[in-house]
Amino acid sequence: MTANSVVVVGGSRGLGLGVVDAARAIGARVTSLSRADGDATDEAFADRVLAAERPDLLVITAGALPVMGPLTEQTWETFSTNWHADVRIAFVWLRAALRRPLDPGPRVVVFGSGAELRGSPLSGGYAGAKATVRLITGYAGGLGLQTTTVLPLITPGTAVGETAIEAYGVSAGLSPEEFRAGLTSYASPEVAGQAIIALADAPSLEPVYLLDASGLHALDR
Repeated sequence: MTANSVVVVGGSRGLGLGVVDAARAIGARVTSLSRADGDATDEAFADRVLAAERPDLLVITAGALPVMGPLTEQTWETFSTNWHADVRIAFVWLRAALRRPLDPGPRVVVFGSGAELRGSPLSGGYAGAKATVRLITGYAGGLGLQTTTVLPLITPGTAVGETAIEAYGVSAGLSPEEFRAGLTSYASPEVAGQAIIALADAPSLEPVYLLDASGLHALDR
């Protein structure tokens, strides 16, 4: 299938914007959602968007910036930031897609994080929240949606990436510039966008992909 109608939840910047640009480049009708358009954790908002747009490709990239700091400096409120945002957003949109069936054959791509593979001790519950996002996405796939989770690496120039670069740079005794220079395998927004749009034409979706500078790589998980 070719993506004709694409909804990107979190498409105003970073990797989400890369998906928006790639979708527009192939002539798709694109609905890019940001905080200015509505609350991505609001079930009624998700229902309205899916009813109006009926996308054949739904991409969910939205989430919150993690509060950075070691466990001793976290509170439960800061530690759970991404559980209340990233996990809830995935839950709300996947549930909406299941309860309001889209046209036959839609695909849903949810962004997780490579942090779930290695942990992220300075970002509170971020890695665990992203692992739960992957699990929820798999649950939705088991109920009839064609779903996959994409795990990008730390990506300079994105809000989450720059937040991590600053914190982990300080922890390693490096300036942000020095830490950033050591990151060489991340995908640019352009590479990410083209890779995600290509999934619309893939014969089938793998449960989870790692996203790096060379594109998508299916993980055996």
